[in-house]
Amino acid sequence: MSDLKKALGKKIKQIRKEKQLTQERLAELINIEIPSLSNIETGKFAPSIETLQKLSEVLEVEPWEFYYFNEISNEKMKKVIYEKMDKNPSLIKVVYNFIIALES
Repeated sequence: MSDLKKALGKKIKQIRKEKQLTQERLAELINIEIPSLSNIETGKFAPSIETLQKLSEVLEVEPWEFYYFNEISNEKMKKVIYEKMDKNPSLIKVVYNFIIALES
C-alpha cells in the first residue's frame, strides 16, 4: 500500500469528519458503494479522477486540498512568524499593513 494512497485516504476521512458526514452518507452523495469509500479512506485504493471531483464538490474543498498533508499548527506558525520578524524588523510593517488591508 503506497504512502500517498494512505495519506490521501486519511485526508479525505479527516475532511469528511469535519463536515460531520458518515461514510454511508458521503458514499450516497458521491454515488459509490460504502466499501469503496472505506477502501479509499484506508488507502487500499486511490479514488478515480471522477470520484475525486465528486468528493471535492460534496465536501466543498478544492481538489488540491486532498493532497495538502503537511499541516502546521497555529503555534508553530506564530513561532516562525515571530522569529522571522525578529530577524527582519521591516517585516513588522509588512504584516501590519497586510492585516489592516484585510480589515478594510
